[in-house]
Amino acid sequence: MKQKFLGLALLLTAALFTTSCVSKKQFQAVQAQNDSLRTRIAGLRGDYASLQGQYNDAQVTIAQLRTQGSSLEERLAEERQRNAELQNQYNTLMSNYSQSVSQGNVNISKLVDEINASNRFIHQLVDAKNRSDSLNQVLTDRLTRSLTREELQEVDVQVLKGVVYISLADNMLYKSGSYEIGERAGETLSKIAKIIMDYSDYDVLVEGNTDNVPISRPNIRNNWDLSCLRASSVVQELQNRYGVDPSRLSAAGRGEYNPIATNSTEVGKQRNRRTQIIITPRLDQFLELIDQAPDGEQN
Repeated sequence: MKQKFLGLALLLTAALFTTSCVSKKQFQAVQAQNDSLRTRIAGLRGDYASLQGQYNDAQVTIAQLRTQGSSLEERLAEERQRNAELQNQYNTLMSNYSQSVSQGNVNISKLVDEINASNRFIHQLVDAKNRSDSLNQVLTDRLTRSLTREELQEVDVQVLKGVVYISLADNMLYKSGSYEIGERAGETLSKIAKIIMDYSDYDVLVEGNTDNVPISRPNIRNNWDLSCLRASSVVQELQNRYGVDPSRLSAAGRGEYNPIATNSTEVGKQRNRRTQIIITPRLDQFLELIDQAPDGEQN
């Protein structure tokens, strides 16, 4: 294409020189055409160079696409292989799942049985506690109603943690500084003994307590002795005078080491000098319930 335009320009130039009587105006027109042709040639040369660059870029792109096509084929093959491996893993998992479901059904059934057994045992414990709480409340109400207003000044009846506590002041029970039962205690102990006799399924613990003032008696070494002797006196009174079964009775002394008030005041010391009659459900009943507890051992 370049040669074609160049030849045309040369022909026009030659024609100008071979033509006779060429005017200046015609020469200028031919000169302008020649410049225009040169400009177009330069433009065409630029277009050619651009096309050549595009051609080279296209060749590079084709080479890249061929490389990418090869890489995509490799990735496709890898993904197909990975898909086949995943399918094998899925088949293995499905097989294991079927076996696990069969074994799991057995385990679930066994677990449900254990849960049901545990629930039944919990209901038994709740029923036993409710019965005990009801009996304790009835016992407390009966005893409180049987006591006179004067007796209630020196007798405190409470239910704490499922146990009935009857706290008796020492000046009502004993002779001063002694462990012998006084006359004032007779009527009150008879009412307590009647309640104890009516509730034959309950055990009775008599517990002696003192203040922290040391005692000095020939036959009493210290407050340990005094508290134990006082508890023993009440136990024997309940057995010998009121006929309470001695197998249900226990005596204990805690000395000065279980205070319920400060020993720095006379009122506090008076509160600490007390004997408690503690009425509790028999331990063997709870042991029987524990024996009925479901076996939590799993195979």
